[in-house]
Amino acid sequence: MPQTAKKMNLSPSIVHRHLIETAKPCLAFNGGDVRKWQSRLRRKVRELLCMPAIHSALRPQRLWTRSHEFGTIEKIAFTSEPYSDVPAYVCLPRGAKPPYTFLIWLQGHGTGMHKSVALSADETQPVQLTDELDIGLWCMKHGVAALCIEQRGFGERLELLQKSEGQKGCPTAAMQGLVLGRTLIGERVFDVERGIDYLAWRGDADMKRIGLGGHSGGGTTTIFAAAVLPSLNFLMPVSYLCTFSDSIMARRHCMCGYLPGIMKYAEMSDVLGLFAPKPIVAVNGDADELFPIGAVRKAFRDLKKIYAAAGAAGNCHLVVGQGGHRFFADATWAKLGAVLTGL
Repeated sequence: MPQTAKKMNLSPSIVHRHLIETAKPCLAFNGGDVRKWQSRLRRKVRELLCMPAIHSALRPQRLWTRSHEFGTIEKIAFTSEPYSDVPAYVCLPRGAKPPYTFLIWLQGHGTGMHKSVALSADETQPVQLTDELDIGLWCMKHGVAALCIEQRGFGERLELLQKSEGQKGCPTAAMQGLVLGRTLIGERVFDVERGIDYLAWRGDADMKRIGLGGHSGGGTTTIFAAAVLPSLNFLMPVSYLCTFSDSIMARRHCMCGYLPGIMKYAEMSDVLGLFAPKPIVAVNGDADELFPIGAVRKAFRDLKKIYAAAGAAGNCHLVVGQGGHRFFADATWAKLGAVLTGL
């Protein structure tokens, strides 16, 4: 007699969801010596990032300089690795003197780094932003210098094939990197490392007061850079802190934000915990559908446990704004300003 057909699980997401819900990351923090745990996980994260190995000569150049009511904006470029140049804005606050505190800033998906200084994409006109992501100007207003880097795959560094097809985003670059034994996250982290080298070359940066922040896809780079780059001294991930399971594994995101194999070893709070005991100010909106606030708060509780175990619970902060996938300038400065005063 034929048996009654059982319900079939046909979508790949069904087995993936099961694996997510039953996952036990083998290098997640479970108490004990924080430094020993960090050493083990940091090695694994660096291995998964598959960062470029060749450091090219920086060959820095200044492209233009403009005055602003809050200070001076320079557009510069430097070479990260052979055949890869990085445009960026250097924002120097009026009235401040070197050595400067610097925030390295990374925009997420969108039209590019020009938003950081509230300029149109062709840099000819000032623009008004409703998401407050003109972070270069925000920094200058508060006496902090900024290095606003164009990330690979965005803005002026849009992948050539996509640019010719009039597309946005970075899937082609991400897939090409995987075939070559790289990850786009690792390449972006490498550019941050080279940005730190550029600040050292300038000679006007306080190298003990270098921070990193980024919005959304810039937040992705921010947490992984913080995990492996010891030269960073403070951190400001915006619209990114969450759990992997409730963000990139539960909603549609660009493939450039996926690091192969990471959930075998750690959740997002563990990766961020590699920055302990140095200060972090995470920023999220309570109505951000890409990074739901309930999971944000869970990730922050887990992160706080790591900081407490490192004896630095007071260095771990979460700013929750009323709104969606954006920045919250005034509330963030209330926290970050205090952090910088204490550095």
